[in-house]
Amino acid sequence: MHTTTSATMEHAQVHLLPFGAPFANASTETSPSPFSAILAILQQLRPHLDELSLRHQLARQQQQGYQLAYIEHQHAIHAVAGFVIRENLAWGRHIYIDDLVTDAGYRGHGAGTALLQWVCEYGRDQKCIQVHLDSGVQRFAAHRFYLKEQFAITSHHFAFSLTHR
Repeated sequence: MHTTTSATMEHAQVHLLPFGAPFANASTETSPSPFSAILAILQQLRPHLDELSLRHQLARQQQQGYQLAYIEHQHAIHAVAGFVIRENLAWGRHIYIDDLVTDAGYRGHGAGTALLQWVCEYGRDQKCIQVHLDSGVQRFAAHRFYLKEQFAITSHHFAFSLTHR
């Protein structure tokens, strides 16, 4: 557990879920559990996934190194980040952020900034040399946020659907 601060997020805590967190089976959760709140926040970014589908997808991704961190302040979860540590020829050892979302009710209060700063520091601790993410072309507010946080637009991302031909 790490503590992070910003103007409105003083005393907020960032938690990293342990590998093997019981996402796939809700019956293994103990009370109080952050999982339901984490899932609800992730669904704000990924509304095409219902809770059960999201649970199963997260369980599969965890088997591939996916990690979840969340920021808690005043007994509420404000933001969630899902990421993996990878290594490739283009970027070396890096963190790739798959999901970064602040609960709609807490946007603009510093939670996203605090969580992103934590992910960057965690990456440094893990000997990563870069942090990468993709953002949909329609997500203008997210783009402004990433640019404000000194992320650079370094490439175009191309995709090809294998299921629609």
